[in-house]
Amino acid sequence: MLNFRTLAIIKRELREKLLSKAFIIMTVMLPVLMFVFIGFQAWIMDYAGDSNTKIEIITETIDLSALLENEFAETEYAKDTSYTFMYNVMPKAEIENYLRVRKTDIIDESLTGVVFVPLTALSDKKIEYYSKTPKNLTVSEKIEWPINRVLTSEYFKEKNLSKEELGFARKGIDLAGFKVSKEDSFEEQGYGNLVLAYLFIFLLYISLLMMGQMTMQSVQEEKNNRIVEVLLSSVSSTELMIGKIIGAAVTGTIQMAIWLLPVVAVISTAWFALPPEMAFDFTLAQLGYLLFNFFLGLLVFLGLFATVGAIFENAQEAQSGMWPIMMLIIFPFFIGVSMMKNPSNPVAYVASMSPFASIIVMPGRLTLVEVPIWELIVSVIVNIATIFAIFPLAGKIYRVGILRTGKKPTWREVIKWLKYKY
Repeated sequence: MLNFRTLAIIKRELREKLLSKAFIIMTVMLPVLMFVFIGFQAWIMDYAGDSNTKIEIITETIDLSALLENEFAETEYAKDTSYTFMYNVMPKAEIENYLRVRKTDIIDESLTGVVFVPLTALSDKKIEYYSKTPKNLTVSEKIEWPINRVLTSEYFKEKNLSKEELGFARKGIDLAGFKVSKEDSFEEQGYGNLVLAYLFIFLLYISLLMMGQMTMQSVQEEKNNRIVEVLLSSVSSTELMIGKIIGAAVTGTIQMAIWLLPVVAVISTAWFALPPEMAFDFTLAQLGYLLFNFFLGLLVFLGLFATVGAIFENAQEAQSGMWPIMMLIIFPFFIGVSMMKNPSNPVAYVASMSPFASIIVMPGRLTLVEVPIWELIVSVIVNIATIFAIFPLAGKIYRVGILRTGKKPTWREVIKWLKYKY
């Protein structure tokens, strides 16, 4: 129902939202906040919080103890004194009694843990770690690698290997990933697209929530301030709802395009030279699809948020109506994040062409794997079909709820509204 009255509502929404201080501030500040958030997350993940760690390493021979001492002395965490290692030698039969003596120190964490490396570890690599928190992966990883190097060296010492051969046996593999596509060339793929997929999923998730709540609050304010009564004297409730939703959807899409300008600059110009391991394999056509897909998704979710805003008087009352919509956004976000680990995840494959979920999942999947054209078309068709399925129902509820004030409606009453004949 795109007539001149609906277009007038759209212009009104665009004028109010695009020129509002909140829109301008969020458009500028969200990328900054996102970088702060990602930086903080990276810092948290990198920050081990394991300074002043004290580990006692017990072996059954002086020779093995000396080898371990030399190996740990070369580690960075021993050099910067964040880890302190003590060494002891005793037979396995005395370990249990010794642990009883040191039990108080371990419990009050003046001693982080005791590592016992028996002689049998030279053949089976089984060691024992006693601590108040034995499953501390940060500490375990820093203990295991040097011990493994020593045990590997001792195992192969009797095999008459050269120093180079022993170094090769101790070295891990360096796996380089090459993307196989329809083109003839095979290009090595770094982590750039993985970062890009996370960026898309995060931005889509945040924008859907932000624009949805903004639309819901706008509807509630107009309802409580009686502005809607003035508007309905010139336009129908359906025209008002469609105008508000399209206006908000256009606003959200413009905002998303602004946020993605740095990505456009990287993939379309030579001004920014990223290192090979961080290079993007993404095209402007795919970026255009992301924006179009996002616009359709906004129409879907803004229709739902506008309906909730029409039903309830304020944000507190609207919480009961919001949580099902929130779940429709949160679940696809979790699916998209899990896709980082396995882009070929069957759940992500299905979700990328499912109602509601495809809005977030498909752009992330498009970044990580080569998606056939027919799947993109199916995703678009599903989103359009979802719009046509939701809008008639949302329109009925909006029509009744926008003029209803006072008593908070029950869900039974809302279902009755859907059956109401106009």
